[in-house]
Amino acid sequence: MSKLKEIRELQNLTQEELAESSGISVRTIQRIEAGTIPKGYTLRTLSKTLGIPENVLQNIQSIEIEEEQPTAQEKTKQTEEATINYSLLKIINLSSIPFVVLPPLNILIPLFLMFKLKQKNLLVKQIISMQIIWTIFAPIIFMLWIFLKLRGNYTLAIMVLIVLSNLFIIIRNAIEIDRKQKLYCKLNFNMI
Repeated sequence: MSKLKEIRELQNLTQEELAESSGISVRTIQRIEAGTIPKGYTLRTLSKTLGIPENVLQNIQSIEIEEEQPTAQEKTKQTEEATINYSLLKIINLSSIPFVVLPPLNILIPLFLMFKLKQKNLLVKQIISMQIIWTIFAPIIFMLWIFLKLRGNYTLAIMVLIVLSNLFIIIRNAIEIDRKQKLYCKLNFNMI
């Protein structure tokens, strides 16, 4: 219910009586009660006729409209949540496993599946972003180990440890997708 209608009814006025006492047309009053926000002369005249401050009529009106209609961001989030297919999300996540030793493919295959399966949502973008970050940092860590020659010659062990860390991320996210429909390992930003 609009604020104008609420105040008009509290004062036991019909639309016609308010129109007559304010000099504003009945049609304008109907439009305002339907959701149009009064401005200028109309706002001043109605607030003076009803004996209320102008901002009461204008502010509450706009708040009610916002409450009735979700924002564009809320609509996008609702649509995105409705389109998430968690079994496809799990397939996209697990598609990186065969390619953990071939870093470019652990990004490209999930990216290809994202477009092929039409799953362009925040969780898929997080999965692919996590693989991109891992692909960037894995060689850096490996090269640092080799150049710094830390604690002996365990080059093969470091390679295996790096690959196992990616396997852990993938499998842990798959388990969390099954349990809670969210990711265990995620970033605060997306790279795609």
